[in-house]
Amino acid sequence: MKIKDEHQILQASQRKKLILLVIGVILIGANLRAPLTSVGPLVSSIRDSLGMTNAAAGTITTVPLLAFACLSPFVPLLSRRFGTEIVLLSSLIVLTAGTLLRSIAGIGTLFFGTILLGLSIAVCNVLLPSLIKHKFPGNLGIMTGVYSVSMNLCGAIASGISVPIASSAGLGWKGALGCWAILSFIAFVMWIPQMRGRELPVRTTGTNGEKKSSLLRSPLAWKVTMFMGLQSLIFYTVIAWLPEILQQNGLSSSKAGWMLSLMQFSVLPITFIVPIAAAKMKNQRALAGLTALFFLIGIAGVLFGSPALTPLWVILIGIAGGCAFSLAMMFFSLRTRHVHEAAALSGMAQSFGYLLAAFGPLVFGLLHDITRGWTVPLFMLIAVSVLIFIFGVGAGKAEQIKTA
Repeated sequence: MKIKDEHQILQASQRKKLILLVIGVILIGANLRAPLTSVGPLVSSIRDSLGMTNAAAGTITTVPLLAFACLSPFVPLLSRRFGTEIVLLSSLIVLTAGTLLRSIAGIGTLFFGTILLGLSIAVCNVLLPSLIKHKFPGNLGIMTGVYSVSMNLCGAIASGISVPIASSAGLGWKGALGCWAILSFIAFVMWIPQMRGRELPVRTTGTNGEKKSSLLRSPLAWKVTMFMGLQSLIFYTVIAWLPEILQQNGLSSSKAGWMLSLMQFSVLPITFIVPIAAAKMKNQRALAGLTALFFLIGIAGVLFGSPALTPLWVILIGIAGGCAFSLAMMFFSLRTRHVHEAAALSGMAQSFGYLLAAFGPLVFGLLHDITRGWTVPLFMLIAVSVLIFIFGVGAGKAEQIKTA
């Protein structure tokens, strides 16, 4: 009887730890886009308040992507040195500090705080896929879907409520940006239980430099990296430019803003369904092909289609974006053999990928300035969609990267 009671107590304790871990993952996911998507609707207010140029204001959204690119390759090394749980906890502290800092004073603290939160989000971006591979090996698809939905839902909400918080609530742009520190602080508090009984850092054979070099020589790793980068390029370019394109197509500024929200909300069911489907499939080539097709139809619809069908084109772009992001996250786990390989591939893909993505909005805007129209820039995105098909089909092949 006593043994049975002890067994039940142990089961209850393990169940509690699992629940806290799932909640922690969801809350970390909730912080991965909201601090970034909350900025876009407020850029004009920030620019006017601080007397910034349009170019300087535009870099507010580019700085986090560059931070992602710079830090991502080193995150796996930090994880191996100190342990995934404590690195994530530290990143949440820095994220909270950066979110507060960017909203308390002038241009200097705005950019310094933005850099800090960009570095923090980079850590979480890289480590969450490997954490899920390690902690939920039998439920990769479900858990990837859960944290992806959390990330995209909060990102969509943040872009929608930033202006009401700033104007209707009377908090201004500083209050609208600073309030997201509450969410990161809650995530920090809920992650603290993971420090109890956490696993010690695992020393693996081979140096970090050897593993990185091995990944750089892997064609499959580069296919995953290019797929990650190209889908991010389309996402951040569309986030930056879609409202202006739609306004020039005849929509009001408010309707154009709602179309951007519609695109982000259409991502939600896809980011839950696709990882589960991908985990059950022998290979993911068909999903990669559908992703590219939806991108092509949606972007071509915005360029050539009827303005009356704008919601359809926007939804298709959102579905494609959700599918592409989910596949990229799943590739980090499906194309690797163990947690450290997953972290290393995630670091490589997100470093090169976000560096590529950072140039997307800039090149798109430059093409618009040169041609004084949207045709050539949108054809650039159509070409990117074709590349997504090529690299996605390659990354979707049922094989794993060999790093030894």
